[in-house]
Amino acid sequence: MIVYETSARIERQARAADLAARHAGLTAEGVLRAAIQDEFPGRIGLVSSFGTEAAVLLHMVSRIDPYVPVIFLDTWKHFPETLAYRDRLIGALGLANIQTVTPRAEGLRADDPDGTLHARNADLCCHVRKTLPMLMALRPLDCWITGRKRAQAASRSDLALFEVQDRWIKLNPLADWTARDVADYFARHGLPDHPLRAQGYPSVGCAPCTRAVRADEDARAGRWADSDKTECGIHLVNGRMMRRGQS
Repeated sequence: MIVYETSARIERQARAADLAARHAGLTAEGVLRAAIQDEFPGRIGLVSSFGTEAAVLLHMVSRIDPYVPVIFLDTWKHFPETLAYRDRLIGALGLANIQTVTPRAEGLRADDPDGTLHARNADLCCHVRKTLPMLMALRPLDCWITGRKRAQAASRSDLALFEVQDRWIKLNPLADWTARDVADYFARHGLPDHPLRAQGYPSVGCAPCTRAVRADEDARAGRWADSDKTECGIHLVNGRMMRRGQS
């Protein structure tokens, strides 16, 4: 995939680099507070899967501004445990601006009429159920917050604090966090665990494409485990979707 460098993209890359330099050394919550209150007021949102580590950022955002948009992609393929966990966290944290985004019924009728597209073409399934709805949900925003971390997988090892994707700046406030950092935050603030974590799911996506992992595997090894796919297509690296074994 060729990425053409427009003047707008170059300007966003310069701004992302400036943001990263000015906020280097701040805590995750400090960076979040600056982005929400000073850098992108009214134009920033948190994209959350309500997965096994999602409560960290949801808790931080709830303490800074509970009205920051929290965008949840309901692909209609989630584990029921994830949906129940979402509802529990929303109530417990007092999050007041949850935006649930779903795929278009027309798109599903055209591309996945029997609901088994994930088994035939996982990339297209993610495109229809995740990428297209997400692009629509992000339209009012200039910046979106993600919970990605360098330690999660090899494909994320060089993750930046601020980065550019398409017309947005993305903020990864937990980029340098480890699994221990996450566990300590959960314990310190009494956050509830995702019900599937205890069953061997350190990372949870759609039910048909997620399995439990072994002790010797990285946290995302259970995602699309029988393919070279490592990302759903929402997050791109240098304009392309990463594959297992790429760096």
